[in-house]
Amino acid sequence: MEEQKMTFTEAYLQEYKHGIGTFTEKMPELARHFNAFSEACFEEGNLSKKEKQLIALGISIVAQDEYCMIYHTKGCIDQGASEQEIMEACGVSAAFGGGAAMSQAVTLVQEAYQELSAAPH
Repeated sequence: MEEQKMTFTEAYLQEYKHGIGTFTEKMPELARHFNAFSEACFEEGNLSKKEKQLIALGISIVAQDEYCMIYHTKGCIDQGASEQEIMEACGVSAAFGGGAAMSQAVTLVQEAYQELSAAPH
């Protein structure tokens, strides 16, 4: 049986899942409250789940948070965002965050989009 190699993006997501799992074991109440708050923030409301993921992606780009960039690129895809919508969110974040945001948008986000949109959901 041939072993399938993980993509860069999948490895990043796996690393995050492992880290959050370890944190949850050590700080269960804090993790529970954080997760409940985060889940409530991303529920459908006046803004759609897709719009909220696009906002989160833009913020993560400006904040230079690579784990969140990949996580929210996946969230955008999972919520049905097109590549063009994701690139527009990247453009807005670059307008706000300058060259550092643009460098992340044209590298990490594009690579994550390509790898995640090609993967089966």
